[in-house]
Amino acid sequence: MTAAPSGTPTPGGPDPTDRVRSFDERRWHYRRSLASRVVILTTLAVGITVAVISFGVYWSVRLQLSDTLDDSLLERAHGAASNADKILAARGNVLIEQWVLGAGDVRLAVLDPDRTVHIPDLSEGAFPRLSEPEYGVVDGDTPYSIRTISTVDDDYRVVTVPIESTGQAFVLAESLAPQQAMLQRLGVVMFSFGIAGVIASGMAGWAVAANGLRPVRRLTAAAERIARTEDLTPLPVEGDDEVARLATAFNSMLVALDASRERQRQLVADAGHELRTPLTSMRTNIDLLSQMAAAPDNPYITHEARQELLADVRAQMEELTQLIGDLVELARDEPLAPVVTAVELPSVVEQAVNRVRRRAPSVSFEVTTEPWWVIGEAAGLERAITNLLDNAAKFSPPEGTVRVSLSRGLVTVEDEGPGIAEEDLQHVFDRFYRATASRSMPGSGLGLSIVRQVAERHGGTVSAGRAASGGARMEFRVPGSTEPAPSGPPA
Repeated sequence: MTAAPSGTPTPGGPDPTDRVRSFDERRWHYRRSLASRVVILTTLAVGITVAVISFGVYWSVRLQLSDTLDDSLLERAHGAASNADKILAARGNVLIEQWVLGAGDVRLAVLDPDRTVHIPDLSEGAFPRLSEPEYGVVDGDTPYSIRTISTVDDDYRVVTVPIESTGQAFVLAESLAPQQAMLQRLGVVMFSFGIAGVIASGMAGWAVAANGLRPVRRLTAAAERIARTEDLTPLPVEGDDEVARLATAFNSMLVALDASRERQRQLVADAGHELRTPLTSMRTNIDLLSQMAAAPDNPYITHEARQELLADVRAQMEELTQLIGDLVELARDEPLAPVVTAVELPSVVEQAVNRVRRRAPSVSFEVTTEPWWVIGEAAGLERAITNLLDNAAKFSPPEGTVRVSLSRGLVTVEDEGPGIAEEDLQHVFDRFYRATASRSMPGSGLGLSIVRQVAERHGGTVSAGRAASGGARMEFRVPGSTEPAPSGPPA
């Protein structure tokens, strides 16, 4: 059995291409430009509004005309029924009063109880065929009847009222042709104005889209220019509308992007400068070791000199390894990972102190801690506190003391070294910054930068000052609580 080729739907199963095609068809409007969508939506909105208003006006006028005609017919029919003698005499060509006929095409008839219809000579033409509604009036079942009767030639509004004195019924029929002609003219006028309104709305929508979206087009062109040339010059902002806010936000993004690019450029430049020195020294020492290996019988090359060079190479490799690790840590320019745990900060401090004790056995440490729990990254916190302790141990004199305390989230590290000069206090946490007094000592100038980065990722702060003993005082503060809390991002 051979497998179906990739992309071939299984028998009886849905075709994936059909789903994609259906999705694209549902989103067809997104393939149109914003200006065309504005024009279409404006035209549709105005067209629907005009159609609703036109239909409402037409229907209101039609109802009003119908009610007016019914009231007029009923009034004339009741008036004529009250003059029954004259109406009945009409069959003898007696003149019927003009107000009964009115100005329209009105036709008269008298309906007998036996359902015989008498049409006066004055009512020329075919009379609408009467039926049960009119017969009900002459039979006394209904007080009156009014309805529309259609004939071959025309439509009539027919009113039937009883003649009390004779037991007959008076029928008055008026042609609807004038009313229908007026409604037809009104419909043509409303349709013409509707078409004109839709065309005008389309032109207005196009004008609004062309003028209102001009700033958006300028912003789009600027974004394309920036993507093409990588020129992060901020855009000019005009006005205070939504487009201006968008341009302001875009400028803020450009400033942040430019700052990030500048930090990357500075990091690369500083890293290259810091890496050049140990690499040059290692190259020199390796060359010397190569020369020693090529001439092992040279009396001037002693075993002690060879061991000294190897120790120097080993120390430079360790320094280079630490520098690369610090660079990798600083390159993590992202916020704290969402997967964090509740960290017991006193335990982290103890672990960091034990580690530094092994590196600096001649320095003593006095540690005082209080319970404090932090929601964060245990490895990062330990790295930061270890860097503070390494810095204090490096500058402490032999047999000196480093005092470490933890109180309500504030880790304080004090040494008995020369301290930090006043002009260096605001720069000690910058990348690759090294004070004049410490440039002859080992280090990359990245340790305290990592401390600040870890503090900021945990929502904390760092600061430097002078201790009472004259040495340096470093403060590392992170938010937390005296009781363990559920794991989650720092508050």
